[in-house]
Amino acid sequence: MTIVGLGPHGERASPPERVTLLPQDKTAARAKKLRVAIVMHTLESDWAKHVVQGIIGTLGECGAIVIDVVDCNFSSEAQIDALGRLQGENPDAIISLPVNNTTVTKAHLAISGAGIKLVLIDNVPTGMLPGKDYVSLVSADNFGLGKIAAELLSARLPLGASAGMLAYDADFFATNEREIAFSRWMEVNRPDVAVKTARFSTIDGAGHEAVQLINDHSEIAGLFVVWDSPCIDVVRAVSKRNPDMPITTVDLGQEVTESLAKGGPVIGIAGQRPFQQGEAVARTTITTLLDRPCPDWVALPGLIVSRSNVIESYQAIWRKPAPRDILIRLDLLQSK
Repeated sequence: MTIVGLGPHGERASPPERVTLLPQDKTAARAKKLRVAIVMHTLESDWAKHVVQGIIGTLGECGAIVIDVVDCNFSSEAQIDALGRLQGENPDAIISLPVNNTTVTKAHLAISGAGIKLVLIDNVPTGMLPGKDYVSLVSADNFGLGKIAAELLSARLPLGASAGMLAYDADFFATNEREIAFSRWMEVNRPDVAVKTARFSTIDGAGHEAVQLINDHSEIAGLFVVWDSPCIDVVRAVSKRNPDMPITTVDLGQEVTESLAKGGPVIGIAGQRPFQQGEAVARTTITTLLDRPCPDWVALPGLIVSRSNVIESYQAIWRKPAPRDILIRLDLLQSK
């Protein structure tokens, strides 16, 4: 698939293949004995764990030592504290996924101001510029992910229905792009469908917001949740009153994959490639530490995941066999 979105400053995407490391590059990196820290918005999601695995493995191939992996638990204060502490440890680079667009700007600017290379994942704090305040942003094509989710849900929406969107109540580039793309796709391709939006501020509050949204708009015939962790809370809450409500989301996490495999309520997923994204983040980090230029925005396209291709998608994304429970639900353990 092609990249359809633009970067936070209107950049055209560079594919991850644009940032490569030859054997001699890895040898040169090993000679530098590099030290790198990773600061994540969360480490609880399947997506975040696989991004970090991709980063650490690739850095290890280049002899770079990961001195810390920080879980900020979606807290601006925790991220600000972590960046301040790590600045004092003077690593060669810090890889960060900013928890929002505004409150953590100063802390990130301090990193690049101290001469530490800063590579960003998925989000850019407000006012920060590539090549000046950070090296590169490495993300999925989040606009494309929102379009995928809309198209998958549209097939299950009757004429004149409404679609509910559970959006993240934070100024965050990745989720903003998904939400805009979902609404625009419906506006252009399904003008008969009205999109009703509710916002959640915490993952375990998404289900409550979904139920309230449906109570307020009984004509809602399907839901889109901006990523898989809050989607699970929505599934649990909504299924108690409407087990047939179709839901789409982003990220092929374990629980939403199981729901898709059994036939619902999750009926389609816009899949990211977190392990490959992590590898691209690490290659970008090593490239800049070798004093070579990097693209302003590196982006990976999403995958359209339905029940018919969930197993091969799971293997491609997670780099491991699908769990036995999922194979059983799809009757794939029976001999031919």
